[in-house]
Amino acid sequence: MTPKIHRSSRAAGALVGSAVGDALGAPFEFGPPGAFTRRFPQPQRGAQTEMCGGGPLGWEPGEFTDDTQMALMLAESLVDRGGLDEADVFARFRVWAEAGPPDIGNQTRAVLASGRPWDVAAAEHFARSGHAAGNGSLMRTTPAAVRFAKHGTAATMDAARRISALTHGDPSAGEGCAIFHELMRVALDGGDPLAAIPAALDLVVPEHRERWTTVLAPDWTPEQATESNGAVWPTLGQAVWALRTGRDFAEVLRLVIDLGGDTDTVACVAGGLAGAVYGMGGIPSRWASAAHGRVPGHGEKVWRLADLQQLAAALDSGVQQSYDPGVIPRIGPAEVLPGIWAGNLDGARYSETDFAVISLCRLGEPFPHAVHRMAYIADNDYNADLDVMLADVLDDMKALHDQGHRLLVHCHGGASRTGLVLRGYLVREQGMSVEEATAHVAARWPHLGLWNNSFTAALERLADKND
Repeated sequence: MTPKIHRSSRAAGALVGSAVGDALGAPFEFGPPGAFTRRFPQPQRGAQTEMCGGGPLGWEPGEFTDDTQMALMLAESLVDRGGLDEADVFARFRVWAEAGPPDIGNQTRAVLASGRPWDVAAAEHFARSGHAAGNGSLMRTTPAAVRFAKHGTAATMDAARRISALTHGDPSAGEGCAIFHELMRVALDGGDPLAAIPAALDLVVPEHRERWTTVLAPDWTPEQATESNGAVWPTLGQAVWALRTGRDFAEVLRLVIDLGGDTDTVACVAGGLAGAVYGMGGIPSRWASAAHGRVPGHGEKVWRLADLQQLAAALDSGVQQSYDPGVIPRIGPAEVLPGIWAGNLDGARYSETDFAVISLCRLGEPFPHAVHRMAYIADNDYNADLDVMLADVLDDMKALHDQGHRLLVHCHGGASRTGLVLRGYLVREQGMSVEEATAHVAARWPHLGLWNNSFTAALERLADKND
């Protein structure tokens, strides 16, 4: 029996998946439908991936936008203040807006620049304009969905409405955030968020229920949208449609980005939901490894994968984690297979920077290597998605190897997880049996560890696929 995906993997998947969707969709913002698949008809697993950068604002490859910048400010406030402090969240948003971020929604800009207090600014703007049902509060709410999920349906939906109202005075936006929070709560608990939609709709304020019921119906498709996906209704509707239609995290994001329009935000929302459903291991490492960005007005820190994972843990468990592996004796790198080297953590960290590095453990600070994939595999029996993660790593290795890169595979000690991947490569690419692959690696890498029975079982399943 396959163990369920651990809640911590779902929480990390939600926060990282949201940032990944944001960065992946940003270059295609305001573009035509189908642009993503026309540019990338097949998965791009070599040194250059679908994290291509560019777009109207010239984003770096993997750089996230205002969607994730606002989400990080919200997340840090929730952690620092031990809960929801609306005045603190609004103050952080205002500092960010004053710093001149390269991208900020018109609605959000107007409210934050109004000079009015946090508890009236959005409502007054809505009273004047009547236009406030944009997707700007939905795009940033994933951290709050993770933070309040353990408090139950009523608490998480209430928090969603209150946070939305800081910048979006139209209750329609708040109801969309409330639905999203409840679907995320169900997904983090290991349930089916799609099956939870009817119950969530029952809790929507009656005057908004019909419109939300329409866009979240099982037979609704994006062609039926009556507004652009810059509005909150089609944004959540399209994200749910993609989750219902796609077979995995990557396909969910491909589907929503191919819809065109506000691609970064719709992919950000869909990525949060899909990340909670498929877990951290379901997010392609070539995408997660590239996600990064700064938050204007809030220091020069560059947020990367490890930071997002640690923040997700703090939101979900209340424990602020940090990871510093310290200095360990270096092992490797040593060539174990033609063009494929092995090492432990510091053997890889301090290796020549022309290696394409495949990391299988937590790192702390990122490496200086230009090509670097990070696929965290736990050395225990609880990798429910181990087959998915292993296939993802092996696909990347083959693509990089075919491009002529020297590959360096490592985990913390260079033993068990490193051995899993090296043996898996031989099983899949050279058709060896598990026993043959194990003997081959053991003869060339004396640090091979064979204590993890779940790894051996995964290799046996991989070998069965070759037969």
